[in-house]
Amino acid sequence: MPDIQRCNEDSLNSKAINVNSSEAVVSAGHAPRRRGSHKPLIVAIAALLVVLLAVGGFVAKDTIESALQGDKLTHSRVSSHDPSVVKANGKYYIFGTHRAFAKSDDLQHWSYFSNNLTQDYETLLGPIWNAWPKQPSNPDVRGNMWAPEVIWNKTMRKWCMYLSANGDNYKSVIVLLTADNIEGDWTYVGPVVFSGFGNGDADKTDVPRVLGSGADLTRYFDTQDTEINAIDACVKYDGDDMWMAFGSWFGGIWMLKLDPSTGLRDYKTTYPTKENVSDAYYGHKLAGGHGNSGEGTALVKNGEYWYMMLSYGALQQGGGYQMREFRSKSITGPYLDQNGNAAIYTRHVDTNLAFNRGLRIDSSYSEPGMQTVLAAQGGNSLLKDSDGIIYNVYHTRFVRDSGDKEEHQVRVTPMVDANGWLVMAPYEKSGQLLGKPGYTTGQIKGRYGFVVHNPTTFYSGGDASSKAVYQAQTVELKGDGSLSGEGVSGSWSVDGTEVSLDVATAPAQSHLHGKYKARVNEQYDETGRKRLFFTGLGGDAFRNAGPDAKQHGGETAFWAVRE
Repeated sequence: MPDIQRCNEDSLNSKAINVNSSEAVVSAGHAPRRRGSHKPLIVAIAALLVVLLAVGGFVAKDTIESALQGDKLTHSRVSSHDPSVVKANGKYYIFGTHRAFAKSDDLQHWSYFSNNLTQDYETLLGPIWNAWPKQPSNPDVRGNMWAPEVIWNKTMRKWCMYLSANGDNYKSVIVLLTADNIEGDWTYVGPVVFSGFGNGDADKTDVPRVLGSGADLTRYFDTQDTEINAIDACVKYDGDDMWMAFGSWFGGIWMLKLDPSTGLRDYKTTYPTKENVSDAYYGHKLAGGHGNSGEGTALVKNGEYWYMMLSYGALQQGGGYQMREFRSKSITGPYLDQNGNAAIYTRHVDTNLAFNRGLRIDSSYSEPGMQTVLAAQGGNSLLKDSDGIIYNVYHTRFVRDSGDKEEHQVRVTPMVDANGWLVMAPYEKSGQLLGKPGYTTGQIKGRYGFVVHNPTTFYSGGDASSKAVYQAQTVELKGDGSLSGEGVSGSWSVDGTEVSLDVATAPAQSHLHGKYKARVNEQYDETGRKRLFFTGLGGDAFRNAGPDAKQHGGETAFWAVRE
């Protein structure tokens, strides 16, 4: 996103409490405040009284668990923008922008932790900050430490953190820090990749080492070409090779090979400079470019594919922030979406939020079993746990027309493999997924609330009645294999855990039409009820994939929850 859009709040001191699964975050310092969910005032007052009684009239850092719903359904919230997730020693850790670090035993109950990077960052990062990103327009490193990525380097036997020190005018640098313990303390190692350099200051970077002295740098001065912001590192192993994806908006998302013995750039690997393919300094081009939105690369390998997710739009509550998905059989690409279109753009478009380019996996919607309508979900990372379940860890804002509109919290949602694509479960993680090995027609039939993740519109403000908040459409799957509902006709079938649908007619606002494939599972909703759902993709309602797209199949993500 443009630099002015990145949040500058320091959320380390926010505390979370839980009462009957309706969260209220108590602010301290600059932490965002959590407004209550859409419940009657009497419920909110009663919940507040419970908290006050429990802590003697003073709201502290303690987490008050709901005795009514049980451990599986409770959550302790934290605020961490652009959360990067990693598992170590049986615990889960998230590292977020502005040094918002938290840990959990179960991906549901989070607590903050600190180390020398959270407390003494000026000592650690002062030299590189003064040498490169610091400018009169942003003289303070505080608020300019963005989107850390942490990975265990099996060659160095160290935890490696890749952190962006962000400056104005894209003058940024991704640096490496290492630690023996994932909770710190951290030691500064050195820079990995720079952005915002020019003819007058490139000698302060490794650009001459890579390109040679006196190289033509013209392409790095143009956001429609190869000018990027060096932020949002995503580091993954592919076999024994280490790769780092990075970049933001403008010139696109890129990928460099790292040297596992140092954790820094592998200078032995070179790249040709070829438009929309690769660059001698930034490496392989993965996505975006030509000034189009897209940032926060998240990568995970599942089966034969690498899945790449990006956040399109602007991160503010009404900015349309949203996660889009592509996949490739090679970590370096090319990455294509569900309709066969490339993640790389070949021209500028006014807004790529208006096209079905990249599988949009979430949106703003109202459905059975939910308490709070979310907005601007993104900045995600992906964790494949030891049991094979993939979790999507992201920050979210909330649909509201008053109060702290820019408040954000972390959410963790299970992913499901449906027809070769990773799609989200309808609700966040509350215990484990509860699906069976297979289902019969009799077990699936019933009334469902369908949600289609519209890739051509987004919430830009207002309350939950906003037209951009998708209202779940009721469709009945009848025992004879037909579909019914107001204006709905078609057919369906189930084979094991796969549901197939063919929607012949449906109301226009539902955006349901065509053939769909989905995977069946079960989970607890936000009210504590166990619900059967199916989640997948298909349809032909969104055929416009943009002016440089080659395919216009119209498939998009959806899910349905039993009413």
